[in-house]
Amino acid sequence: MPYVLISTQIRLETGPTMVGDEYSDPEIMNYLGARKTTMLGNNFAEYHVDDPPRMVLDKLEKIGFRVVNMTGVGQTLVWCLHKETV
Repeated sequence: MPYVLISTQIRLETGPTMVGDEYSDPEIMNYLGARKTTMLGNNFAEYHVDDPPRMVLDKLEKIGFRVVNMTGVGQTLVWCLHKETV
């Protein structure tokens, strides 16, 4: 999968960081040390890490991902990353 979205709450920029949904690449989630959780009332799962976004971005850069865009949505910060396929 060439795209990854990560996000965090503005007042939680020290973590945790949401790093994927239930359809995310398991190898990348394992590399990040992410845990899959389902919040009470949701009918979908998400992957989270305790690391702050900066550390997650550093880890993803090491395996070839680059930030395409970053935005704030309400109280949430979101980064979109892409990895070129060979």
